[in-house]
Amino acid sequence: MQARPYRDYAAQHFLWTVRDRVATLTLNRPERKNPLTFDSYGELRDLFRGLAYADDVKAVVLTGAGGNFCSGGDVHEIIGPLTKMSAPELLAFTRMTGDVVKAIRGCPQPVIAAVDGVCAGAGALLALASDIRVGTPRAKTAFLFTRVGLAGADMGACALLPRMIGQGRATELLLTGRAMSADEGLAWGFFNRVVDEGALLVEATQLAQQLAAGPTFAHGITKTMLNQEWSMSIEQAIESEAQAQAICMQTGDFKRAYDAFVARQTPRFEGN
Repeated sequence: MQARPYRDYAAQHFLWTVRDRVATLTLNRPERKNPLTFDSYGELRDLFRGLAYADDVKAVVLTGAGGNFCSGGDVHEIIGPLTKMSAPELLAFTRMTGDVVKAIRGCPQPVIAAVDGVCAGAGALLALASDIRVGTPRAKTAFLFTRVGLAGADMGACALLPRMIGQGRATELLLTGRAMSADEGLAWGFFNRVVDEGALLVEATQLAQQLAAGPTFAHGITKTMLNQEWSMSIEQAIESEAQAQAICMQTGDFKRAYDAFVARQTPRFEGN
């Protein structure tokens, strides 16, 4: 499939910018702590799916406007209408929300969530689905589905969260719906780092730029293997990694790294 340029993508339900091969996606309804709607779910799903064919985006920063990340599904625009839907309509919706998580995890670009303030419900799943999370001391992450009478099993939470912070901790958060503090998130491995509010976007963008300057084809392979090896035996994983690494050894970036080492220079990767 022909590569699709994303630097000029005209987002309808959030802000989208691309600079130096780093895209910044900003959920932008700050007056309501950046909730999601049916339409924004769909656009997020389609955007991340399409990034598989983007050659001008090498890393993505996912963040929210106005001092909050995302408060989850909009109470009036999503939760209210859901109470009036039929079972087939509800299943179509829950599958769509799960598709957003699959699209974030499936795109080859590293996705860095920059989390400040409220990070709740579906917003917590957006952060969880990302590859790296940078938070602030104000970040409050809550998988609050049980607070509205639903199961904690939503958008892959029961699979993803225990693998990240452990079964016991995940069980508590998913059953109680209580907020995980930034200190807990950092100690438990949810956040990779916690920085001051004013440094959040700078820190996340610098990390994204570092990754965008790296061997981005190899980054995509790494992300794929991290996802796929959950369901493999050790023997299968070792064989799959042998095949994946043999593919990466055929890239120009592998040779560029060797040539730079011989010349005692820093390699300049081109992603191929």
